[in-house]
Amino acid sequence: MTPEQVATEMAKLGVYLGPDLVEAWEMGTKVPSESQLFALADVLWCPTPVLMAIRPRTLHDHRMARQLTRERLAHRVGMELHAYAKAEAEHRWNGNEHQTRALAEALGMPPEDLREIIGQVARLIQLLAQAVEGHWKSHVVPIADLADVDEHRVKYALRVLRQEYTQITQRYMGHVVAGSAEAVLREIAGERARWLRRLPEHFWELVDHAAGRQSPRSASAT
Repeated sequence: MTPEQVATEMAKLGVYLGPDLVEAWEMGTKVPSESQLFALADVLWCPTPVLMAIRPRTLHDHRMARQLTRERLAHRVGMELHAYAKAEAEHRWNGNEHQTRALAEALGMPPEDLREIIGQVARLIQLLAQAVEGHWKSHVVPIADLADVDEHRVKYALRVLRQEYTQITQRYMGHVVAGSAEAVLREIAGERARWLRRLPEHFWELVDHAAGRQSPRSASAT
């Protein structure tokens, strides 16, 4: 399909955009919103995970794979939107038994599989945080075992993560020594917090990049 045809078919689904935006997705210079991605998957008759070039690993990934917005999933689970969004962003599930069963049903998996996924992500976050803040090389094997990924790919990912984390930390400390304004320090601290929240996603991006040497989450399947 041409970008013009894709845009036309997406308009039939109520998602209006120009072919130039479709071309930008193909080039990887822009990323579609959730609603655009879901419509694009329907137009191309392509499962969302395939279009994103990922294997669902986190709660966010599994939600996207089922083409559910945060609002819809929170409603189906019986949870306030802000509470669900917080659980997804922090990779921590504090729902009660009823909400857990509802979440597992909405995502199309047994509750025990859901708990295992959430538990693995929590453990991975813990190991990744230890790796970037300490001696990352000593964490290659345990992370590779947990994630079931080749050690060379894990080594590449951890090396990049450590470099990025060090750059942020050094920039912060440089401003501390220079006596920069409190607003500047808060901005960098916020950047660091956001970076840490994305640790598992960024880790998998780097692991996939090490294997394919291309952006794993671009919608290049168009």
